[in-house]
Amino acid sequence: MDGNGRWAERRGLPKVAGHRAGAEAVRRTMQAAVDAGVEALTLYAFSSENWRRPQEEVSDLKGLMRFYLERELKTLQKEGVRLKLIGEPAAFGNELHDRLRQAVEETKGNDRLTLAVALNYGSQAELAAAARTLARAVAAGDVDPESIDEKALEALLHTSDLPPLDLLIRTSGEVRLSNFLLWQAAYAELHFTDVLWPDFDEAAFNAALAEFARRQRRFGGR
Repeated sequence: MDGNGRWAERRGLPKVAGHRAGAEAVRRTMQAAVDAGVEALTLYAFSSENWRRPQEEVSDLKGLMRFYLERELKTLQKEGVRLKLIGEPAAFGNELHDRLRQAVEETKGNDRLTLAVALNYGSQAELAAAARTLARAVAAGDVDPESIDEKALEALLHTSDLPPLDLLIRTSGEVRLSNFLLWQAAYAELHFTDVLWPDFDEAAFNAALAEFARRQRRFGGR
């Protein structure tokens, strides 16, 4: 989800206004996913690299997370959305992290859509952590290194309980993955759009789904 800052700059607004508009786009996209029967939707909300942003902007983002979590929890329940967190959200502090975990607990019985929110997430760090876990198991004699395969590593990723990634959407004209779901995107279709994230809506989402449906998926085993 990219383009909040540029959206605000083009309107002569502070960056936080772009992030607020981006949060509204999250609501629209989640609803569009529910309406389209999508099984799981993963949103890259805060990358591990975002800590390098100005402290004021980071504080604004954390405040928005708290605000929209409180506001949208009833919507998640109403629409049957299960909230899942990937990444290392504990870095946001005990108060926000506890609230996030509470929302996960309160929605765990919902099964219409899984909304996975990536917070303090970086795919390279995720892969490195999985490799360390396997290395420790090998060192302890619990795992034969010759038995380690793709499934063994995949089981240790944050997304291990999610369905395979089919479509990855990147907004605002950027054409790179930016350390997001690198392993999971191995066979995903990629959709790049010039639409800035705050302007992303049901029509843009459905356009991405329509393009995905037109493509012929050619790979073995899926």
